[in-house]
Amino acid sequence: MAGIFARIASGELASYKIAEDENFFAFLDVNPLVVGHTLVIPKNEIDYIFDLDDELYSAYLKFAKKIAKAIKKAIPCKRIGVAVIGLEVPHVHIHLVPLNKMDDINFSRAKIKLSEQVFQETASKIVSNLE
Repeated sequence: MAGIFARIASGELASYKIAEDENFFAFLDVNPLVVGHTLVIPKNEIDYIFDLDDELYSAYLKFAKKIAKAIKKAIPCKRIGVAVIGLEVPHVHIHLVPLNKMDDINFSRAKIKLSEQVFQETASKIVSNLE
């Protein structure tokens, strides 16, 4: 059975989609550290980022960079933090987190709760800033 991220990428599970192409999918984290926290995944279920072949790895980082630039334009922040942890879900994923202070990317602190409206507005803002 497909994992949660593969099911999100296929449309089987709902998400706040930011962008996708034939290989990758970006969507808002539903348990975010801050507003605008976005996950970027390859559509194929691969557990470990360094198991991606070189071509896919390079394309993945380029796709994530495009998403990070849109987040930076949409969400007031100093920069976009990047984290690849990969222990909680066995599917490669990059966290893109708007940062104003170091604690904004502290995964041991409580996640914030957002309304459906805030998620939708945030996704729309990011999508409108994609180039």
